[in-house]
This record gives sequence, C-alpha cells and structure tokens, in this order.
Amino acid sequence: MALASTAALWFLPFVLPICLYVCFTDLSQMRITNQAVLALATVFLIVGLIALPLPAYGMRLVQMLAVLVAGFALASAGAVGAGDAKFAAAAAPFVAPGDLRMLLALFAANLLAAFATHRLAKFTPLRRIAPGWKSWEAGWKFPMGLSLGGTLALYLVLGAAYGR
Repeated sequence: MALASTAALWFLPFVLPICLYVCFTDLSQMRITNQAVLALATVFLIVGLIALPLPAYGMRLVQMLAVLVAGFALASAGAVGAGDAKFAAAAAPFVAPGDLRMLLALFAANLLAAFATHRLAKFTPLRRIAPGWKSWEAGWKFPMGLSLGGTLALYLVLGAAYGR
C-alpha cells in the first residue's frame, strides 16, 4: 500500500467513529448528514498537517476538490445522492494516490457485500432488529453510505496494518 501506516494510525481513531455514524444514519435515515461530512473534512485538515508531509497534504486537498467537482456533476445528473458525493469528497484526501486501484477494488467488494447483506436483512426476520429504518422502505434505493463509510474505514485499517 502507498498509504503510510503512521498516517493511517493518526487518522483512524478520528475517522472510524465518523464512518460508523455515516453507515448508521444512512441505514436509518437514508441520508448522510452535513455534520458528518464537515467532521470528516475537519479531521483531515487538522490531523493531516501532523500525519502527512506538506507536499502530500497539498496534493490530497487537490484530490478533495477534484472529487467534489466530479461528485457535484454526478449528483446534478441524478447519478448519485448529494450526501454520497459530499462524503466521497471529504474521504478523498485520506486515500494515497498510489492506492486508487486497490481502493476501487475494495469499494466494489464492499458494495457487493453491503448490498447483499442489506437486501438479505430487508427480506428476512433480521429486519425486526431495526424496524424503523427508512432504508427498508426505500424501494430500489440503497444506502450507499454503508459502503462508502465501510470502505474508508477498512482502507485505513488495512493501511495501519500493511501500509508502507
């Protein structure tokens, strides 16, 4: 992995609770809150100064801006939800550029597993564990925050364990 394990260890204690919160709120309310997105971006802005060399920090901010622009275009076209696009932009600077292919593969696997698990729970008695969740009644819509938050959390855990 291109992500330094020390950087992942710096980010992980702050990012993991936000990722779990995003997974929960998207499952229960079908939304990713602006507070979670702002918290994630703030963590990077503050902790990134400690965890990364200054040139890498600047490049990661450019990544955030690029993903924000792309996400805005996709959300405007109705391809993704606005919260999903904002969360992806806030999550982008945590990813080392050299890990993009690995992150996409991790996201694809996580998305398939989350979708299958959500649908399995939705149509079985497991649904009774959380009867009020809006994601059960969302039709074909899927709470993408479950996959987005899970992918970022897993990426940082893998970075802490196997990073350079």
